[in-house]
Amino acid sequence: MKKQSLSNPVPLTLLGGISAEQFLAEYWQKKPLLIRQAMPGFNGLLSPDELAGLACEEDVQSRLVSFKRGKWQVENGPLDERRFVKLPERDWTLLVQGVNHHLPEAMDLLQQFAFVPYARLDDLMVSFAPDQGGVGPHFDSYDVFLLQGEGKRLWRISEQEDLTLVDDAPLRILKNFKTEQEWVLEPGDMLYLPPHVAHWGIAVGNAMTYSIGFRAPSAQELASEFLNYLQDKLQVSGMYADPELQLQTHPAEIGTQMLGKVSDMLDQIRWQPEDVSSFLGRYLSEPKPHIVFDENEALSLKRFVQQLTQHGIALAGKSQMLFHKGEFFMNGEQLLASAQHQDILMALADHRLLEASCLDADVLKDQALVQQLYNWYLAGYLQFME
Repeated sequence: MKKQSLSNPVPLTLLGGISAEQFLAEYWQKKPLLIRQAMPGFNGLLSPDELAGLACEEDVQSRLVSFKRGKWQVENGPLDERRFVKLPERDWTLLVQGVNHHLPEAMDLLQQFAFVPYARLDDLMVSFAPDQGGVGPHFDSYDVFLLQGEGKRLWRISEQEDLTLVDDAPLRILKNFKTEQEWVLEPGDMLYLPPHVAHWGIAVGNAMTYSIGFRAPSAQELASEFLNYLQDKLQVSGMYADPELQLQTHPAEIGTQMLGKVSDMLDQIRWQPEDVSSFLGRYLSEPKPHIVFDENEALSLKRFVQQLTQHGIALAGKSQMLFHKGEFFMNGEQLLASAQHQDILMALADHRLLEASCLDADVLKDQALVQQLYNWYLAGYLQFME
């Protein structure tokens, strides 16, 4: 995918006629943006019944949120299909995470937001609510685009500083929400919200909303995961020794001499920029714990190449592929690619597919590259294009 030139920005309907560069400069993590008809003609990717069907699947993350007798309740999936028969006519919401892992059209939708790096992209959540349904006033710690599918939804937002939460609620419900702006979104309309902007969506009749969310790991999470990553790479020399040990008044006390020696030993811990890039590639492409890949049919390598030349290849919906310079990361696995492989792997990562026309004879003669694609295919990371 060719990056737009800053000197010749291209207006995008998706962003209300402004360029991606202008959006990033003026709105991203700064202020909300309402976009009428961001996707003209868009009415959703699946029906409420299909969404409910996904919520019943074992490998799908889903929640049923309801408001009953003044209290919020949350039921985590997988849900029993009989549960939907007993639901009231209002005051509940079904939320299904990671719809892009199960619906190819959902991944196509996410790729329209490629002006934000894939390393920041989380997933597509789809929600359905009957009239007046919602999950209450709340805020997110990440950026989100709220795209309206079927029906209408009233969105109220506030940039208030009071983020006090309702006590003992199973969700992060704001206690003192004060509406500053509100709009009714119709199919194809979209609202962008930066982190910590309070919002409250209320269904107007039956409504489905498509939430494109972005990852925002905390500094504590990154530090913990990075230190875990370093454990296998660290080589700290020496062994604790204290030949000059002196008698202590209190034998149970950890002495200042010991503290100094251990501090000096720990000062040997160092890392380089390449350690950080390798960590980020693995960490940001690592599948979430609930994601399981289904291995593909065990084709022979010869048959795989035949199918490759006829159909091309694409990333599976659950796959995440990132790169930094010559390092490529597929679902938490790291590959150092040779110079002749890098362009084709970059294309696969950027576009999430390689059309058959891109796989010419020279590419297919590269046995190492073909073997790598074959291994990824067998693991379920890749699939043939239809």
